Amino acid sequence: MRRLVLERRVARFAISSMVAAATSAVVFPILYVLGASTTACSITAFVAGAIPNWTLNRRWTWMVKGRVAFGREVVAYVVISATTLVILSMVTEWTHDHVQSIQSGHGIRVALVTASYFAVLGALYSVRYFLYHHWIFSGRSRIRAALRSRHQVWTAARANRSP
Repeated sequence: MRRLVLERRVARFAISSMVAAATSAVVFPILYVLGASTTACSITAFVAGAIPNWTLNRRWTWMVKGRVAFGREVVAYVVISATTLVILSMVTEWTHDHVQSIQSGHGIRVALVTASYFAVLGALYSVRYFLYHHWIFSGRSRIRAALRSRHQVWTAARANRSP
């Protein structure tokens, strides 16, 4: 049963990631062809894909309902997304710099730079799943629990002291 839940969650995460990737696949090359910098293309494409990714993963993949846990869900998602975005921007800029010798107008430059964007997303797929599963959508805050535990130990130790 537990394995079935895991398989279903991984499949749903993959589908959510494909929806985000498809959104990014439309936005990135359009902006690149229009002459936007690779950083601007990466940021815009990533944000365009992050919106459906967040919604699908929260509500469908991990079936989290109710109030959003701002610190654990939103801040953590932003941290992971920002880190991914920095890596995406660096790799696409590096690829852009290295494909300048290819004659423009054939679409090969666009294809290679766009492929580097998706190669990074593919490489980070498992890392992001792990962080989403164990941190963002886990349904509990390990930091808050650790702080509560520490406070309980301190108060229990203080109560057991002799005068």
